[in-house]
Amino acid sequence: MTESNNKWDGTVYPNMICGLPEIDISLKGVRGWLLQNDAKQVVFFDIQPVGEVPPHSHCAQWGIMLDGEMSLTIGDETKTYRKGEQYFISEGTIHSAKFNSRVNVIDIFDAPDRYQTK
Repeated sequence: MTESNNKWDGTVYPNMICGLPEIDISLKGVRGWLLQNDAKQVVFFDIQPVGEVPPHSHCAQWGIMLDGEMSLTIGDETKTYRKGEQYFISEGTIHSAKFNSRVNVIDIFDAPDRYQTK
């Protein structure tokens, strides 16, 4: 792949991903590009080591780590995830995350309206 990644300095995603609509998210240091259909959303996240995302819940979510390291608490269980590892969060389950390094992760949400675009 020879495509440049110049949309956001240092991201692992090629322009075909960075050219997707960007999600509207208020967390500083977090960017995401949205691919969706009428039932689900796929978000390609690029997250700086911004600290912790507070506990929250929403629709079911499945994710796979592309790069970096994060601690994810799902319910009462905390685990550190690294490149190649995946996780599943059931609908309504309280969860939080701590980003220990820059993280690139792909998340699929079982709802068409989890995120809005900018």
